[in-house]
Amino acid sequence: MEQLQQQVEGLNLDAISQFPNCYPDVNPLDVYRAHLSNVLTEITGVDKNIIYPALSWTQSLDKGDLVLAAPALRLPKGGPKPDQIVQEWAARFPENDPLFEKPQTHSYFMSFFFKGAPLVKSVLPTILQKGAKFGTNPSLGLKDPKDPSKGQKKIIVEFSSPNIAKPFHAGHLRSTIIGGFLGNLYEGAGWDVTRINYLGDWGKQYGLLALAFEKFGDETALQQDPINHLFQLYVRINTEMTEEKEQIAKRKEAGEDVTEAEANSLDEQARRYFKKMTDRDEKALAMWKKFRDLSIVRYKQTYARLNIHFDEYSGESQVSESDMAEIGKQLEEKKISKEDKGAQLIDFSELVPGKEGKRLEKPLVRKRDGTALYLTRDISELLARHAKYDFDKMIYVVASAQDLHLKQLFKIIELLGHKDIADKCQHINFGLVLGMSTRKGTVKFLDDILRDVADKMHETMRKNEDKYNQVENPGAVADVLGISSVMVQDMTGKRINNYNFNMDQMTSFEGDTGPYLQYAHARVCSIKRKAGLSDEEIASADFSLLTEPHAVNIVRLLAQWPDVFSNTLRTLEPTTVLAYLFKMTHALSSSYDVLRIMGSEPAVLKARMALYEAAHIVLGNGMRLLGLSPVERYVSISLSLVLTSFLVIVHGTDIILVCKLFVLCWEAGQKAWCFDDGLVGRKKQ
Repeated sequence: MEQLQQQVEGLNLDAISQFPNCYPDVNPLDVYRAHLSNVLTEITGVDKNIIYPALSWTQSLDKGDLVLAAPALRLPKGGPKPDQIVQEWAARFPENDPLFEKPQTHSYFMSFFFKGAPLVKSVLPTILQKGAKFGTNPSLGLKDPKDPSKGQKKIIVEFSSPNIAKPFHAGHLRSTIIGGFLGNLYEGAGWDVTRINYLGDWGKQYGLLALAFEKFGDETALQQDPINHLFQLYVRINTEMTEEKEQIAKRKEAGEDVTEAEANSLDEQARRYFKKMTDRDEKALAMWKKFRDLSIVRYKQTYARLNIHFDEYSGESQVSESDMAEIGKQLEEKKISKEDKGAQLIDFSELVPGKEGKRLEKPLVRKRDGTALYLTRDISELLARHAKYDFDKMIYVVASAQDLHLKQLFKIIELLGHKDIADKCQHINFGLVLGMSTRKGTVKFLDDILRDVADKMHETMRKNEDKYNQVENPGAVADVLGISSVMVQDMTGKRINNYNFNMDQMTSFEGDTGPYLQYAHARVCSIKRKAGLSDEEIASADFSLLTEPHAVNIVRLLAQWPDVFSNTLRTLEPTTVLAYLFKMTHALSSSYDVLRIMGSEPAVLKARMALYEAAHIVLGNGMRLLGLSPVERYVSISLSLVLTSFLVIVHGTDIILVCKLFVLCWEAGQKAWCFDDGLVGRKKQ
């Protein structure tokens, strides 16, 4: 910042901070935007506060670093055409601007390129100094950015929310990955984040589960693997109940008296057991609590593998009957709900005008027997959370199949007189995962899915025995790679899109996959190991030695990371981060042959190592934001074919054989990587 101020007359922190959403202390590009806005104000006569937010990214570095569309400046009508006026402005741009090259024009756009030297000297020291905090902006989460003493804004993120004793299915997986990412994102933006797991832990099915445990349960199996054991019991008792219902139906059709059979059926026993739970029967509640607590312990172990934690394990069971009764009473008193055949429903077409009212349909809030429904529980839970946390925002990370349910919930909260609370709520939805199954062909729990993917990665690693033996804990590394595979595939597209769960594709080292991203991180780590420089030595590098286009282009990408972070806070799309990280890894991959470390002059070696260390920091920051665990050393599939082929090529004399082997080498080279030290890259192969 100080170096930039010295180069630009009149540029100081106070002047820069006057621009909207400008944070020069955490984002070097804000300094560039502020300076460019000042220059363009002199040229165009347009207020700099209009110019500043109109400066946007380009699609790729060859199109510049910043771009300005003339129509975005609200020019008066009747003047020159936008494509003509940008040419006039470009001609008047200073020849010797300290930070920017002369702009280029295309149609009504002006493209601006950073000058390399000042950018390198300002961005790299900032990254090296800030380290893990580079890119984040704690000011965004302050209630008043000008007065930090007023504290942070509070956000609740509800995600994952599996049903105890039922499979942790694809929807829960997506909710878990996306919710974990959103929690990290808002923490990086300075919000006070509370992560809530709202478990499906109440209802008649728990009465049925208790019956199953009494009949078939195994205490040892329950302690060792509660989720799978309870699921097996639930499936077994459900099968029996279904068969029993069919038999009773047949007897009824035959004219038999089935009154006693129905009264003693599993379905009726489960209903009576759950009634004990709602009546707070100590024995019944103790059994339910045991199932719940053991399941949560097991869930925590699984979530830890995904770098996810929760501040609160809530659930349907935590919503009291009295609270739901009070909600029902309010809905009736305010004429929001009405009686229909003994049940209580809300006819939105009578409450909300136009198409919106019809689209919201007629949901039930209480059945004829007086039982509250899921929607009623959510109304009570939302109001209780606001009373407890007084949040500024709450996000529900729930599949798109629940779009209508969440719209109904928010509208009911508004109709109850709490529009302020409804306005704070947001539904982050997502599409389906298609074809997700384990290698045994059945959809199971998250643990089974992760185990299958880790096994696949472990098999791949074992094919290179030499490199495999260098890894300290190959099983743990395979687990991290497997988790990275799953998470990156999930986050590659926009949330709302469906995608196919493809194990072969996600575990591949070709293309933009989790293993490839981990490889890129491991490779920059290996460069630092080889260089043998301390952090202090790297920080003292002469950055003016980084003049090569490859080096400048990497810095141009690194400088974008704070912008990527703040833009992601607007999109709430993990793919925004992922696309940037892959763009960065591609730039790094193309630089290794040009910006060599080993064999370089000491001063050049130190400068290049500073560049790679900055890239290492940004890659790691982005990966951790997504919830990934960056690895520093691992192996991929066997390189024996590649290495053997090259030996034959070197020593052989048959030109036809050489050509054939070269083709084999190239094909194998598309898949083969040396992940330990990164000695073999695509271009070398």
